[in-house]
Amino acid sequence: MAKFELKLPKMGESVAEATITSWLKDVGETIEADEAVLEIATDKVDSEVPSEVDGVLVEKLFDVDDVVQVGQTIAIIETEGGDTVEVKATATETTTEEPVKEVAEVAKTVTAAKETVTSIESTGERFYSPLVKNIAKEEGISQSELDSVPGTGKDGRVTKNDIKTYLENRGSAPKAESVAPAAPAQNTHVQKPTKEAAPVVASGDDEIMEMSRMGKLVAKHMVDSVQTSAHVQSFIEADVTNIWNWRNKHKNSFKNREGENLTFTPIFMEAVAKALRDFPMMNISVQGDSIIKKKHINLGMAAALPDGNLIVPVIKDADQLNLLGMAKKVNDLANRARVGKLNPDDIQGGTYTVTNVGTFGSIMGTPIINQPQVGILALGAIRKVPAVIETPEGDFIGIRYRMFLSHSYDHRVVNGALGGQFVKAVKDYLEAWDMDREI
Repeated sequence: MAKFELKLPKMGESVAEATITSWLKDVGETIEADEAVLEIATDKVDSEVPSEVDGVLVEKLFDVDDVVQVGQTIAIIETEGGDTVEVKATATETTTEEPVKEVAEVAKTVTAAKETVTSIESTGERFYSPLVKNIAKEEGISQSELDSVPGTGKDGRVTKNDIKTYLENRGSAPKAESVAPAAPAQNTHVQKPTKEAAPVVASGDDEIMEMSRMGKLVAKHMVDSVQTSAHVQSFIEADVTNIWNWRNKHKNSFKNREGENLTFTPIFMEAVAKALRDFPMMNISVQGDSIIKKKHINLGMAAALPDGNLIVPVIKDADQLNLLGMAKKVNDLANRARVGKLNPDDIQGGTYTVTNVGTFGSIMGTPIINQPQVGILALGAIRKVPAVIETPEGDFIGIRYRMFLSHSYDHRVVNGALGGQFVKAVKDYLEAWDMDREI
């Protein structure tokens, strides 16, 4: 029999590690090639790790909530064949003796870790991974103290980050208490304690639900954005009657030809990409006192997930796509977002974001900037309204399809003139739509 090392695959240029959220296979179970073995989560997206071979899972090298580095071996799968250890193909070939030694070293490390944490045990319904137990022992944390550490992992489990955060606060608390101000005059630079949020009292009839991992990440991202950027908004109304009629004219033939729906989103994305090309100072990021002017126009497309959370897949080099290419890219990202099949690379590198609040019936919104970007555009619902139509022969009232565009931007680096001119450019591109255009 041969043994195959299942490694944590590379998941994007900026992703160096992932947290194991669940094992889908137990030791002794048969695994087929391309079948998912475990689920992992990064700070961006959840995904599965499939097996590359047929075989039997004989060893798990990490537990749920453990943090694994890209390239690390996470499991051993036994396959049909000789006695050599098969390793996932890399850019350079290695001998079969080296993988054997690596597996042996990993096995020794795991065994040693388990032997050093016998004083810490999982209690009740709370499970502690070998990594957490080892950290607790090294830092002199007792069983009762570890039981009091708040856990953010699945079912309240304590993760590596939880215990690290606890240790940081644990180490700083005595120092803060030991320093007392000698007199009010000498206390001018003492940092004021952070104001704690008022406790929420739940009655017996209320239901208490734990926020999902993604929900916690989104909440933190939104609060950090508001604390980082000086948000300001500009609003403008666009007449999209030509776009409405053009889409109705072509959507059936597009569906028959391409097998996909023709939505409004790629049309709006094309207009935004053109406006960013006209106003490159909206396609920037801020780093300290420096402004980073982005070379590529990568549009984030906020998408709602079935569980109520949001995710922002990115259309790379959006200004280089024609309308057909944009439509296919939008549909691909939206479809994979809904079924949880996005890759970490799919949600990285965005330089500007568009969100469609009109999907839920809102006519306008004030979206929060997706850091480290400096702007985000909210598309309101398209409404059939009476409007004044100007012609050389005079003005008259007609029925038109109109929508509001809500532009939030970072007032640290984007003034009202630039913010207003940009959203006006998007409006102009939409209103100048060619009814004779082909797709």
